[in-house]
Amino acid sequence: MAAPWEDVLRNEAAIQEAAAVAVDAALLEGVLMRTEREPNASDVVNFAPFTLLPSAVPSALFEQAYAVQQDFNLLVDAISQNKEFLEHTLASTIKVDDFTAQLFRIHMQVLEEGLAQSVFLGINRSDYMFDCGVDGTPALKQIEINTIAASFGGLTSRTAAVHGRVLKVLGKSEEASRLLPNNPSKGLALGIAKAWELYGSQSAVVMFLVEEVQRNIFDQRCVENELWNRNIRVIRKRFRDVFEKGSLDDAKRLYMNGQEVAVVYYREGYVPKNYDQQNWEARLLLERSRAVKCPDIATQLAGTKKVQQELSRPGMLERLLPGHTEAIARIRATFAGLYSLDMGEEGDKIAATAIADPDRFVLKPQREGGGNNLYGEELRQVLEKIRDSPERTSYILMDKIKPQPAMNYLLRAHSPLQVSECISELGIFGVYVRQDKEMVMNKAAGHLLRTKAIEHADGGVAAGVAVLDSPYLV
Repeated sequence: MAAPWEDVLRNEAAIQEAAAVAVDAALLEGVLMRTEREPNASDVVNFAPFTLLPSAVPSALFEQAYAVQQDFNLLVDAISQNKEFLEHTLASTIKVDDFTAQLFRIHMQVLEEGLAQSVFLGINRSDYMFDCGVDGTPALKQIEINTIAASFGGLTSRTAAVHGRVLKVLGKSEEASRLLPNNPSKGLALGIAKAWELYGSQSAVVMFLVEEVQRNIFDQRCVENELWNRNIRVIRKRFRDVFEKGSLDDAKRLYMNGQEVAVVYYREGYVPKNYDQQNWEARLLLERSRAVKCPDIATQLAGTKKVQQELSRPGMLERLLPGHTEAIARIRATFAGLYSLDMGEEGDKIAATAIADPDRFVLKPQREGGGNNLYGEELRQVLEKIRDSPERTSYILMDKIKPQPAMNYLLRAHSPLQVSECISELGIFGVYVRQDKEMVMNKAAGHLLRTKAIEHADGGVAAGVAVLDSPYLV
């Protein structure tokens, strides 16, 4: 999958010049993050890390990823409404994984009380790699689907312009004109705006629920600005603000400091460290409200790795999406091998296989946010330790995807310019809005390409491993 920049990569003077232009272009376009030293202040900011050159992506696989996104939106929504499926699938996991168990308890409590929410908003991102099979033909294989706080829709909306500038500086104007327009922040905002409109109160606000440490604020501001441009008021609050100032009225309308909240858009709450006792109480308050949660807790559970593994079982997609034969075929074509580590003969067998040949697999816990997966020797050590313990059911095993590396430069603040052997991961943003049982909106909202050096097994941009990229279709 060689990109047409082989000549450029050997021209050191041209690379140095292009890198200087690229950094200025990134600052000019707003591809920005706060610094590690001052993560909650915008007095000093820097460019978010990105590749110097756009990476080659096979156009057929890129189109396949877009074509299946609406199917994945339907599937996530169907899972979120299927209490029995979630209960059965997560039964073994919630015995050993406190975080998933706590989410599940809130889910059950809210169902027992009766859902106050009637409008549902899903913003997810389905992530893929290009697996080079034995014959070298690349195939699209899904890594995971993120159903909460799927990030970088904002900054990636501005990255293609930077790569366009770089290609022009390198004398490749024709190639620059072939870069795809991409604006996920607009698509995500359209979904939030639709949910806000269906909630039905002009004076109500959209609340971004944000982390205590907010380095990636500009990514969120891109989406926020799209909402302000539609005259939709946005407030930014943390869990502790909700605990201190949040309340429900008799109709379960949510108020923050006396302001009615129509939509709660989570950019936080996806890992255990986001919660203490107060934050769990705040989460329960939000879930009990009639505000549109993005995601509601059932949709967050639909994104767990255990659910992903269960979906690969024969006949499971047919049960969840009856009558959607073509959608099921498109979804199934993206699955890599996924294996259960539940207690019993099947789990024993796959655990033994992985211990004997760890490089074939990835060991995945029920976590979002990157940097959690285990590979190689580390995978083998962990599995050997937990092979006879129910703790192993908090993980799933997946076939390791083996993409074809390509050379590129990864630009990071205060880092030397050096060429790296890299692999890429393509994410497609999906947005859907459902009112009661009617699907009002269902679309693919744009893409995100992230690239990292091959020595890093796991981790995304926020985790400091991958960098932003643009696809160059070949």
